[in-house]
Amino acid sequence: MLPKFLLADNSQEAPDTIYVVHTESPRFIVESDIEDFWENQVIHWIDDDPQNEDFIAELLELAEEFLENEFENQEDLYDNDSE
Repeated sequence: MLPKFLLADNSQEAPDTIYVVHTESPRFIVESDIEDFWENQVIHWIDDDPQNEDFIAELLELAEEFLENEFENQEDLYDNDSE
C-alpha cells in the first residue's frame, strides 16, 4: 500500500521547488516554493479535479501538514545523528 502523500523534487532542474504527491483519489501533485509551501503553488491534477473548492482546500491543508511533519521528522533525524 502506498502512503497517502509522497515528497518529490527535481533539484537539478528546479532546485527551489518541492512537490507533494497525493496518491489517493483524486490524485494530484502540488508544486511549490520549497521555502513557503503556499507561495507560487500550482496543482497538477492526475485525476479529474474536484469542483468543490472546500474539498480542494482541505486536500491542500492535508498536503501542507504532511510536508511540515516531514520537515520536522528530518530535523529530528539530523539532530539525533549529530549527537
